Amino acid sequence: MEQHTEEEPPLDLIWGVERIAAFINRTPQQTYHMLSKGYMPGRRVGERWVVNRRDLIRFFRQD
Repeated sequence: MEQHTEEEPPLDLIWGVERIAAFINRTPQQTYHMLSKGYMPGRRVGERWVVNRRDLIRFFRQD
């Protein structure tokens, strides 16, 4: 079983444009555009987009 230290919290991922869009209250088209242009953090894994929930929250809280 994998153990995590306090310095390395477990991943909290959101998979797929539709679920990411729902989380940020945007349409899937808007979300895909932001991801594909690099306007918000995320990466492709195979055919799907994935984001780390903490990175996404941090991104939108930036001034």
